[in-house]
Amino acid sequence: MSVVVHRLRDVRRARYAVAAVFAVHGSVTGSFATRVPWVQDHAGVSAGQLGLALAFPALGASLAMPLAGRVSHRFGARTALRGLLALWTLSLVLPSLAPNLPTLCLALFVYGAASGVSDVAMNALGVDVETRLDKSIMSGLHGMWSAGALIGSAAGTLAAHLGTDARLHHALAALVLTAAGLVACRWVLDLQPAEDEDPPPRFALPPRSAVLIGAVGFCAVFAEGASLDWSAVYLRDRLDTSAGLAAACTTGFTLTMAVSRFAGDRLVDRFGAVRSVRVSGVLAVLGGLLVVLGGHPAVAMTGFALLGLGIAVVVPLCFAAAGRSGGNPSLAIAGVATITYTSGLIAPSAIGGLAEATSLVVSFGLVTVLACGLVVFAGVLRAGDRRVKVRRPDAAVPGRRS
Repeated sequence: MSVVVHRLRDVRRARYAVAAVFAVHGSVTGSFATRVPWVQDHAGVSAGQLGLALAFPALGASLAMPLAGRVSHRFGARTALRGLLALWTLSLVLPSLAPNLPTLCLALFVYGAASGVSDVAMNALGVDVETRLDKSIMSGLHGMWSAGALIGSAAGTLAAHLGTDARLHHALAALVLTAAGLVACRWVLDLQPAEDEDPPPRFALPPRSAVLIGAVGFCAVFAEGASLDWSAVYLRDRLDTSAGLAAACTTGFTLTMAVSRFAGDRLVDRFGAVRSVRVSGVLAVLGGLLVVLGGHPAVAMTGFALLGLGIAVVVPLCFAAAGRSGGNPSLAIAGVATITYTSGLIAPSAIGGLAEATSLVVSFGLVTVLACGLVVFAGVLRAGDRRVKVRRPDAAVPGRRS
């Protein structure tokens, strides 16, 4: 009994450690996002060139994500996460040092690659802890990422308001976040591969199950990217609101997602992953209809809030389902993450292109149609459903030893 209690205590401590890692990861993103205008001016690039450069983080992440499983196999989960997270936090300084477009693209490629491999490593550990605890935690972990992003954004906003050089700001932020990440990694589970476990391939296509799960995540992230980048424009241009009210809509959408993620685990434990995503999809579809059909700012803002509420828990559940879908968890999570990253990359430009050809109403009609996919295809997340099959907290994960 004492061994079981000891293991359960270690797993609970590991949960908080992984949550801290998620917050650190999000803080890097928030710290960078608020200083993009400074980076643009320093590199001397136009808006179009900046748009090209900002495609490189997703490209770097997509190419690097499949490497996370091999790194974890070679060094063990804790050491791998420690190194990959430090690589990510320190890469924050690179974009602000870039003096021109080519170096900015290279810096953002490295920045994105570091983000991708550390993202896969921490999600794989999160799924492992969730399995051992026998309850849903992935939604809350992603809520911690959102909280970290808000903290990083707030610090970046203050630095920009004070006129602080982004090189100094990012250097200090990188040092603080690296130290915080290294401390948090001390208590994550030190999972090691079994002695007879073969290393994952250097590169492999994601399994079919990951593609199907990723398709559900694609629908959710497309709605997220569209709402984040275009909700303010929609209210300003379509409904003639003030710039302040338009910005408040985007802020409300972000806060709704963060709050929903913190509350999502209880709902998933009670209703299961499949039912939760189906209900979430219904809310997202209702939100999209209010955006498209409502002709009043309050109606549209309610619609965007419902969109945020509806898609908040989907991506965490996609990662959880991928990690338990069979085969190599890191490879499956990498496949899902690559698909969702791609969705986040193409959504803003797709919405803009369709709006230019037709209208923003038609663009968000597409978002509403994709939200229907959450309702129709939620069944593919059954592998991540906590109510289907769970493991005892002290049980070992097949093929792994801690």
